Amino acid sequence: MSSHRKAAIAGSLLTASFTSVMILGFTASADDEGGLSNHGGKTVDAAPADVKLSTLLSKEIKVDNKSGETDITGVVKNDGSKASGEIRMLVVGFDGLTVKNVKGCSEIPEGDLPDGANSGFACAIDDLAAGKSKTYAIDATYDLGKQGKICLPVQNADGSKTYWQQGPVPFGTTNQSPNEPATPLLLGTDNSPLTPGGGDGDGGGGGGKDDAPDELPQTGPADRVLPLGMAGAALISAGAAGLWWNQRRARQGS
Repeated sequence: MSSHRKAAIAGSLLTASFTSVMILGFTASADDEGGLSNHGGKTVDAAPADVKLSTLLSKEIKVDNKSGETDITGVVKNDGSKASGEIRMLVVGFDGLTVKNVKGCSEIPEGDLPDGANSGFACAIDDLAAGKSKTYAIDATYDLGKQGKICLPVQNADGSKTYWQQGPVPFGTTNQSPNEPATPLLLGTDNSPLTPGGGDGDGGGGGGKDDAPDELPQTGPADRVLPLGMAGAALISAGAAGLWWNQRRARQGS
């Protein structure tokens, strides 16, 4: 398979897949693996027998206040007892978060991006052995005047099934520090953009405390089941992400 074809999005996360999130999906408890978390992750389609795929993202990133540049770590892992076979992980940016590069991955053409996304890369994996993981360095920029989200779906090779999807999950803060070299953002926290006058914008929401948050939102047993209404609202706010690529499959099949 050519690198171009690997990068092409053949069609995934159909309306049927969206329904399967409602029925089968659940928000996983947060892993803590060297500053990484699976917050916002959920099972979508059933993976092959004895294959258990999931992802992790940096719990905290720091955005350079002058350039807007930031580094994010993304991990795909197989906690099952059998190798995955050929799969791919996508890295997709929304709103104020733009993915500039993912080392070892191919950029998704603008016309093949999901609705609402501004950037994305496809990472082809020939086989992920049982108990193994693969780590990706994600270069991105973050417009601190906006909210920003990232999404990591893990799919089969042709994109017809999505075994796992983390996000679209926000990075953000409720207390920006424009006079510092960098602003720390936490995974799972909506960003409260600063207005030109220096106060909090009215588009952030959901941040919590007035002071800068020093820990992630709780993602333990109480949050494992994602209510139907919350799941629908999350997808709608991300630009109807549950309908990704469903109208492009015919074009990509040629």
